Amino acid sequence: MMRNLVSAAAALAVVGLGACATVGEPPSGRLAMPLAWTESGAADAVVLTRDWWNGFGSAELTELVAAAGGANPDLAIASEHVRQAEAQVRIAGAALFPALNLSAATALRETRVQGGSWTRENSSIAALAATYEIDLWGGNAAGVRSAESTLSATRFDQETVRLTLVAGVASGYFQVLSLRGRIATGREDLVIAERVLKVVEARTRYGAASPLDLARQQEAVLTLRAAIPPLELQEVQTLYALATLVGTPPEGFNIAGSSVTGLGVPRAGPGLPADLLVRRPDLASAEARLAAANANVAVARAALLPNISLTGSAGLASNLLINFLNSPTAALGLGAALLQPIFDGGRLRGQVDVATSSERELVEAYRKSILAALADVEGALAAGGRTADQEALQAQVVAQARIALRLSEIRYREGVDDLLVLLDTQRTLFQALDQLAQIRLSRLQASISLFKALGGGWEINGAVSASDTSG
Repeated sequence: MMRNLVSAAAALAVVGLGACATVGEPPSGRLAMPLAWTESGAADAVVLTRDWWNGFGSAELTELVAAAGGANPDLAIASEHVRQAEAQVRIAGAALFPALNLSAATALRETRVQGGSWTRENSSIAALAATYEIDLWGGNAAGVRSAESTLSATRFDQETVRLTLVAGVASGYFQVLSLRGRIATGREDLVIAERVLKVVEARTRYGAASPLDLARQQEAVLTLRAAIPPLELQEVQTLYALATLVGTPPEGFNIAGSSVTGLGVPRAGPGLPADLLVRRPDLASAEARLAAANANVAVARAALLPNISLTGSAGLASNLLINFLNSPTAALGLGAALLQPIFDGGRLRGQVDVATSSERELVEAYRKSILAALADVEGALAAGGRTADQEALQAQVVAQARIALRLSEIRYREGVDDLLVLLDTQRTLFQALDQLAQIRLSRLQASISLFKALGGGWEINGAVSASDTSG
């Protein structure tokens, strides 16, 4: 009997179908990837691994990254998003199975006709009902595909958050160290300026220098002294920001490092541009969301087609309270229903248009993400090579500025040069030292940017296992 009902309903559906089809495959809207990078990689490039931050040679940075991985709120939020997406997959998958419900009720009813006596009626009912929607057009299955693709995208997003977090911790750590180094250099510059001030004071007392020379050197000393508090403020603010990334209150938080000097500056081999499609979690997320949008189009189009549902029920009824042992009445029921939308004011067609447009939008978003990823790598490669050259040249500038200052001090003591020459050489050295510290930081940040742009050693094949083992 059930088979006959299904066959009849299916025949009615075919009659009312007309010429309709659903979307089955995502569009191939990928960008043609270049064959090679414009910028060349470093000759001593390292292999890209998941623990790339160890290449900087800082045990303290490794500890901070580990602490951030266990306590950062953004990473914990991303983990909850994954759990929510997993639950959505279970919800979507439930539509592929029958729904079974059990109901039971018992009642006591007393009535009295006017002037008559009370009569009592007892009843008990227990029923088991089952419903099942036949997924003829694949709408429910497409809903599951959409939820599964969204789950994959959410897992990839979690990896993006993790990569961004590690890069942020490394960048913040290096900024603190750089500021501390600049503060130390500023204090050393102040010592040099104060030493020169003593020479100027002595020459002024003996009439070999004018009060104007003394005022100028005092101004130089005060300028250097005033430049230190802003750097100290930046150091404290950056340290507090680093504490937030690590997931700890700023009160009592500190790091032991004092300078970026001595840190390694690793550079990863970029590989081929096409490798980015499987090495960057943000690109994998964009592609997964495109697949989810494609499945949503199938869901919307399936809603235009006839809907066939089967029902079945079995139950017992008795005229006793909570008692089915005394000759209960049994009932069985089977049914099939066909629902074909006829007129809805264009709502369903509008949903198809929305889903189709969203899919096209995500195709362009995916293409945009690829273009941005290529630019990220090219920019990081360019910055890494050029900042390395710039640091080497700036180190030579500092060395020559030190020589110039030493000679200028000697010539000033001997009265060969005036104070303006000495002030100029002081200023040149101090600026060169500060510039060298900033270039060193830029080189470290360029290295971080390259690791991040290349995906930080992440690969799409290990994405599920990696996210499953996260907190």
